[in-house]
Amino acid sequence: MTAGPRLLQTGGMAAKDLWTTDPRDALRVGPDFDLASFDRNGQPGWDGDKEDGEAYLPERGEEMSDLQERLFAEGREGGTRSVLLVLQGLDTAGKGGIVRHVMGMVDPQGVALASFGVPTEEERAHHYLWRIEKKLPPAGRIGVFDRSHYEDVLVVRVDELVPEDVWRARYDEINAWEKKLVEGGTTIIKVALMVSYAEQGERLMERLERPDKHWKFNPGDLDTRSKWPAFQEAYSDVFRLTSTDHAPWYVVPADKKWYSRLAITEILTRTLEDLDPQWPVADFDVEEMKKALVATGEDAPA
Repeated sequence: MTAGPRLLQTGGMAAKDLWTTDPRDALRVGPDFDLASFDRNGQPGWDGDKEDGEAYLPERGEEMSDLQERLFAEGREGGTRSVLLVLQGLDTAGKGGIVRHVMGMVDPQGVALASFGVPTEEERAHHYLWRIEKKLPPAGRIGVFDRSHYEDVLVVRVDELVPEDVWRARYDEINAWEKKLVEGGTTIIKVALMVSYAEQGERLMERLERPDKHWKFNPGDLDTRSKWPAFQEAYSDVFRLTSTDHAPWYVVPADKKWYSRLAITEILTRTLEDLDPQWPVADFDVEEMKKALVATGEDAPA
């Protein structure tokens, strides 16, 4: 819990921290989580409106950027830690917006982005985690998965691409695999963006009505939409069976784009604050290097 609203200065204006509850607590899947009754237009933990959220976001973005740079520097100097942000959600839930508006606030050289669509022929010839492992973030990076290995217990299940006994066995396999990643130094943040059926319909219609959005529309989106109940059931099982102590799920209401971006920024920033990456200590004599630099003079050699 926060002690109360904090005032942060942003270019002469005060931005309020109106988080009444750590979003990692407010949005984390617990044993009593019920997706059917989940408010997809809510804003758990945030006691402000859109204007408040948009004023506060840049402040946290600056903090997140500083922490990400420290993590990157740590990795360059032999550190082994990394962060993996897993983004799941149905079409129009806002995964691309998170990549653009949240991860866009940090230095891109410290981000490893991977998107997972329909597996290629080569990928289908391997174990389903093969293509995922190839894209894991190296030390010092924040990895971002736009869709992930969870497609292999979501789409694969709903579209009946493999027998039930195959996809059911994957829950335990994924839990064990993620635990191994965490033990190796990767902090996993799993986020599911949950948009309502009505809001999804409005966003799909916007893509059809705007020529600059046509490229985002796929006729297959309507087929996926027709399977809404099956996907909701599949997601419910994912949350129930794969939200673990080492890699919990955070379910984020996605009808308000400003809130989902604010919440994920806060989750990332607080996670990085807990990791507390430090600037590497120089392995040379700084004062001697200053003297050597001064000795080179101000004028370029002829």
